[in-house]
Amino acid sequence: MRELVEMMVKALVDHPDEVVVNEVEGQHASVIELIVAQEDVGKVIGKRGAHAQALRTIISAAGGKLKRRYVLEIVEDRDY
Repeated sequence: MRELVEMMVKALVDHPDEVVVNEVEGQHASVIELIVAQEDVGKVIGKRGAHAQALRTIISAAGGKLKRRYVLEIVEDRDY
C-alpha cells in the first residue's frame, strides 16, 4: 500500500524527491503517514480537500480487497 500512495503522490507534487511515506501497522488497521515538501502540502490536499479525499477513497478500496483498514495521515508540520 505504501508504494501505491507514494506513486500517486509523486505524480501530484513539484518536489517528488521529498515525498516520504511511512506505514505503521497496528492490530486492526495501518496508518500511512505522508510527508511532502511544505510547498506541496496544498497540492496533496487539493481544493476543499478533494485530492486528499480521493487518495483516501482509493486506499480504502484497495484495503478492502486486502481485508485491512488503512488510514491516511498527511503530516503538515515537519518539525522533527
